[in-house]
Parts: sequence; C-alpha cells; structure tokens
Amino acid sequence: MNLRQLGQHGPHVSEIGLGCMGMSDFYGPADRAESIRTIHQALGDGITLLDTGDFYAMGHNEMLIAEALQATDRSKALISVKFGALRDPAGQWIGYDTSPAAVKTALAYTLKRLKTDYIDIYRPARLDPKVPIEDTIGAISDMVKAGYVRHIGLSEVGSDTIRRACAVHPIVDVQIEYSMACRTIEASILPTCRALGVGITAYGVLARGLISGHWQPDRTSAVDYRVHSSRYQGDNLAHNLAHVERLKDFAQAKGMSMAQLAIVWVMQQGPDIVPLIGARRLESLKESLGALGHRLSTQDQTALQAMLGAEAFKGLRYPDFAMRQLDSEKG
Repeated sequence: MNLRQLGQHGPHVSEIGLGCMGMSDFYGPADRAESIRTIHQALGDGITLLDTGDFYAMGHNEMLIAEALQATDRSKALISVKFGALRDPAGQWIGYDTSPAAVKTALAYTLKRLKTDYIDIYRPARLDPKVPIEDTIGAISDMVKAGYVRHIGLSEVGSDTIRRACAVHPIVDVQIEYSMACRTIEASILPTCRALGVGITAYGVLARGLISGHWQPDRTSAVDYRVHSSRYQGDNLAHNLAHVERLKDFAQAKGMSMAQLAIVWVMQQGPDIVPLIGARRLESLKESLGALGHRLSTQDQTALQAMLGAEAFKGLRYPDFAMRQLDSEKG
C-alpha cells in the first residue's frame, strides 16, 4: 500500500481509505461482526484512513470503530470524522449546527464514543448557512491548539468557502463525491483545491453501488438510501445501466472487475486524491484492494472519456432537498 499526502499540510495516508458509513446506516442491514472483521483486515492490508460521521446511526458507527480498534495500536489508524448534521429520533434530517459551541460539544461526545484522546481529521459535514465558515474553522482550530484535533478538513463545500476556510487555518482536504458517474468537482472545486494545496478525499467512487458491477434492483431494501435517488429510478436507471454494461465490457477487457475500474479511474485523476471505498464485507474489501494492481494507460483514459464524457450519467446524486443544502453545487 502506497501513501498519499492530504494536501500540503496534511498527513500521509494510505492511497485508499475505508468509508465506514454503510456498516451502520443508509444501505440496509449490516453484520456487526463482519464489519469489524473488515476493519481489521483493512488495517492489516495497509489501509490507515478510516472515515466516519457522528450522525451515522446516531453514534453507532463511531462506537463500532472504537470496538474494532480496541486491540489495535491507535497510531495505526487515522480517523476522519464529520459533524454538524442534526437528526431526530426517527432518523430524519432536521438541519445543521456548526456553531463554535456545537463544534466543541460534538467533539467531546465523539472522543468518548471513539474512546480516543484525539481525532486525526475533523470536519463539518456541510456548510451551516447560519454560521460563517470562519467561525466554524476558528472553533476547530482552538481544538487543534488544545490537542483534541490534529487536522481540519471540509466536506461538500464550494470554492469560495474553501478559500475562506483556508484563510483561517490550513485545510488538509475536502471530502466530496467524485467518480466516473459524478464529475462536477472538475469545473471549479478541484482546480481551487489544487491552487490552495488542499487534497481531495473522494467518496461515492462506485456511485453508491451503481458502477460496482454488483447492484441489482431487487436487492435494494426499503431502508436503503438508493430508493430515494433519481439515479436509480425510471428512465434514468435504464440509461445509467446501459452505461454500466459498456463499462463492464471495458473492465473485463482490461482484466479488472467493474468496481476495480471505477477505483483505478479515481486514483489516476491525481496523486492529491484519495478514494474512500465503502466495503462492508471482506469479499468487497478484497475486490476493491485488487484495484491497486491495475493501471489505466493514456489510451484507456481517452477511450473512457469518449465512451462516457463528464455528464453521461443521469439523475441527481441526492434528493432535491439535500441538493439545495450543498454548498458544493454552487461551484
């Protein structure tokens, strides 16, 4: 496993990170024991970056990671935590709070649930429209000075917000969706990050399973996020699956699985990008790590560009109400 630095000011992390969200929330039931085995195996295979959020099943995901790390040297794992999203007891989204007091309160609970003295990368999950980003980053900076946080990141924010945040404290990375099926960051956000020396941790590299090569409509449960996604509905779904079939053929011709092709593509968009894989099972982890043995030639990337283009896939990446809350959609 090679390492990549998160921006000019960030830590060196494994070139692939493990997104742990699906082990607790949004994609239907998960097996706790299998999730813990997957985390153990990921660490054993050289993955160092574990990504979570305090609102993933209301702290369940943090406690799951804590359990997995009980018998592990804490320094071997770099834990990235998102905060600020508010949910009610039914799990519904009710807004954001990234005020300075909320920053410190959320961090205190996170430290307890993760059973750790510090968080490697702490980031607001979304831009809180009620709170200037300078105030949020300033509060996290206080926690850096106090030793509770090592680095500060951002998530799903636009170029102006990135610049304003960097003026307060060094930002190591922006966590944002990026895949062959979702390339909106290429217009403004990615160039801005590169100009400022900010890395990218890319989630959704398999487009939430759409380009994994394994997704089937009859396997989606009622509590699965994807039943609400326009990518997975009606004519959009038929259109997108036709692209998936073409990508499958391309991957097979290169001796890769569909998922491996998707991961390799993101990895090769730049050494400043670290893809997060959402493996919940050992089998999925093994397949994803198999991507490390493959490369796409210049001719391969040109062929993929001709096959797909930047806007080939149809449908929004979030429901309408969530799209309106994305500062990143402003560019």
